[in-house]
Amino acid sequence: MNEIIVRPAVREVWADVEAVLGQRGSVNGCWCMFFRQTPQQRRTEWGEGNRRSLEGLVESGARPGLVAYRDGVPVGWVSVAPREEYPRLDRSYISKRVDDREVWSLVCLYVLKPHRGAGVARAMVRAALEYARERGASTVEAYPVDDGLGPVPVDAAYHGLVGPLTAEGFVEVARRAARRPVMRRDLTR
Repeated sequence: MNEIIVRPAVREVWADVEAVLGQRGSVNGCWCMFFRQTPQQRRTEWGEGNRRSLEGLVESGARPGLVAYRDGVPVGWVSVAPREEYPRLDRSYISKRVDDREVWSLVCLYVLKPHRGAGVARAMVRAALEYARERGASTVEAYPVDDGLGPVPVDAAYHGLVGPLTAEGFVEVARRAARRPVMRRDLTR
């Protein structure tokens, strides 16, 4: 079958978010909060505090990400939102602003291990682009790891990989570290 559907993370699907991110909090307790936090929050909230924070965002109606389902089973997570929702991006040499263009940022792309290589990540990228477009975004930016330069450790792959993003129309606009380009997808074309 392999039907992949991607839906916004809303209150009614919180159990599905937990099913995906609850396995080690996706990346050792992150719960997709890293880019939303101050350094102090990262030290004090990591793990269960992050889970509660993400749940609070979902409960508030903020829709902090999208959940992917493969044959009806929750298997992936992608976070895309206006860049301003991720203040840590501006504190990073790698992801600091390229210019003054308003962008949405795709900061997290996570697929449960048994479902990797089945097209889930690409489906999530396409859904994230459509989700951003429907909410008025003209550009989506990502900060992936360049998988063309060799294997990528699992705990670094949540940034996304250059290959799948390129296949979905992203182009490199800056590179401040050897394996970490800044890529964009223009949604107006």
